Amino acid sequence: MTANKVKSVGVIELSSIAKGYKVQDAMLKSASIDILIARTICSGKYLIVFSGSVSDAETALAAGIVAGEGAVIDSILSANPYEGIFPALSQSVVLPADWTGALGVIETFSGVSAVAAADVAGKAAGVTLFRLHLAMALGGKGLLLMTGSVSDVTTAVAAAAAEVRKRGLLVDELVIPRPGRELFADYL
Repeated sequence: MTANKVKSVGVIELSSIAKGYKVQDAMLKSASIDILIARTICSGKYLIVFSGSVSDAETALAAGIVAGEGAVIDSILSANPYEGIFPALSQSVVLPADWTGALGVIETFSGVSAVAAADVAGKAAGVTLFRLHLAMALGGKGLLLMTGSVSDVTTAVAAAAAEVRKRGLLVDELVIPRPGRELFADYL
């Protein structure tokens, strides 16, 4: 599903891999959704990222929470997600070779909270989300990298950190005003 057709995005994170498969099955049977990511993640957890119409996504998430039988760690549903989430999630963002923007970083204790942070950050200011990394090779954490002007990155990081802090899942937040180009080497 392309980003411009997505009406909502949802994420559910489970402490049980077995229940992850059960939840995914229940969600797919309950509504017409597209599974964007469904996999085991670090620390023996299971993560499902999905999209669809708002009503279908709400139905699927509700079914997933019921099927999760206490194994649900965290979940989110954004009815109107910031479109920059999708390229950042697929790691398909390429920055211009002459890019000189500030670097913003949000580190979370869960993949779900990283998606929540990305949605809020993108809506808060004119930033480019260029990496949304969910749990793999991070010990179950989430990582969001963004760039833009210092003021936009500062605004976006503050908004994203506040969202994750409400969930009690913020590891760290930072803004580097004039980062070395080497920090962006993989994205230029």
